Amino acid sequence: MSNPDLPAMSCIERLVALFGSQAEVARRLSLDRAVVNNWVKSGYVPARWAMEIERVSDGRISAVEILDEAGAKRPVKVKSRPDDFGALYSGSQSMNPYAPAKRISSFHPPQRTLMGPGPTEIHPRVLTTMSQPAIGYLDPVFVEMMEELKSLLRYAFQTKNALTFPVSGPGSVGMEYCFVNLVRPGDKVVVMKNGVFGGRMVENVERCGGVPVVIDHEWGEPCDPQKLEDTLKKNRDVRVVAFVHAETSTGALSDAKTLVEIAHKHDALTIVDAVTSLGGCPVLVDEWGIDAIYSASQKCLSCTPGLSPVSFTERVVDYVKARKDKIHSWFMDMNLLLGYWGATTRTYHHTAPTNSLLGLHEALLLLREEGLENAWARHQRHHLALKAGLEAMGLKFLVKEQYQIPQMNAVFVPEGVDEAKVRRTLLEEFSLEIGAGLGPLAGKIWRFGIMGYSCRPDNVMLCLSALGSVLSDMGLPIHVGEAEAAAHDAYAKMHQSAAQQKKKAMAAAA
Repeated sequence: MSNPDLPAMSCIERLVALFGSQAEVARRLSLDRAVVNNWVKSGYVPARWAMEIERVSDGRISAVEILDEAGAKRPVKVKSRPDDFGALYSGSQSMNPYAPAKRISSFHPPQRTLMGPGPTEIHPRVLTTMSQPAIGYLDPVFVEMMEELKSLLRYAFQTKNALTFPVSGPGSVGMEYCFVNLVRPGDKVVVMKNGVFGGRMVENVERCGGVPVVIDHEWGEPCDPQKLEDTLKKNRDVRVVAFVHAETSTGALSDAKTLVEIAHKHDALTIVDAVTSLGGCPVLVDEWGIDAIYSASQKCLSCTPGLSPVSFTERVVDYVKARKDKIHSWFMDMNLLLGYWGATTRTYHHTAPTNSLLGLHEALLLLREEGLENAWARHQRHHLALKAGLEAMGLKFLVKEQYQIPQMNAVFVPEGVDEAKVRRTLLEEFSLEIGAGLGPLAGKIWRFGIMGYSCRPDNVMLCLSALGSVLSDMGLPIHVGEAEAAAHDAYAKMHQSAAQQKKKAMAAAA
């Protein structure tokens, strides 16, 4: 007889208890264990598995139980609300014409697996750090932390630039910060456009009063160095060259070092977008000679959105200081922010987002502890496993292999598949988020991000199992387990190769 004082077991808990382990449940249902583990974390089995669960359990867990539980617990309904949520306010509160019509309580978002273009999942250490008590932005202790933060950012950017700091605002603010300081009215600026964010660079040039010279590329192609060389030969008065290192909308990686060399040969400064690349693949500011660069906190750094790391050479700082015209943005005037983020005594500029900066400090510390090269290798390793699994399903990548960035994987949607329905099903039934295409690629591609803390083998396997299951239900010839097997095989080969290299290194050192 059951004890009424004990909480009732969920259907997935009963299923695991029935078969002895999550691994055995996964075997019985021909799923990867990552999917079953996700069910355990979410506390329910998606409704679409009701009949199959009833079959494998020989009726001991009925389809009706699965359906009832899923209807009550599906992710879109897991926000914590009181039983009387929706009831009208009573008493004096209802007399205020500006009061919400319905009672509002604390918001508790569901647990998601984030594998889209950003934001990423945030490391628990970063979340814990951000929950610490607030202190003043001119507090001596906070100022000391700022110096450490700048040092950690220099490590991430691989630079000794003194002016390396996080702008208060998302990556788009970092972009605007670079353009508003470096582009004067009338300046001719070359923008290499191969996706959405190259287009935003053009918009920034125009808003600064500059004259954009746009080099268009096919979306999914990297920026072409020869096109830049030819354009600069025809436009001798170009002052700035701007391009996106890793285009988030397509997953294409451009050769930043070569593009910067060409720009410098023609005496032009460079602005580089490293929003998606910083922390996920090599970004070598000093070695490549980049003049101005910006990134974002919510991608491979796995921090909260709202901060944009930037770095500038002394050449850029001197250029901005020498401008005779006034910078068109007070908030983003480099001359003013130098007083807050510079090496001298701090002066008030704006109320800095202190707890977000504490979180970025912790995120960068995690990157330093892992080692930058190890972080790059981790993103590459899980990219190869994910790629093997996606290709085993018959999915084709948008970008050619030699130009693919590991942290952003864009694949074509199979013909006849409702891409939005697939994303919606993944979110509702597996609590898994992937990205859609933008601009001319809207409805044509999916974007799978494996960035920062989201770049883990359990996320890769959950993604492959969940996607394969959904596509199979839609009638595609997806054979259960093939994608997962391809990913596991890719991991095994990489582990074997690493072990052989280690053995050779040890033998050489002996």
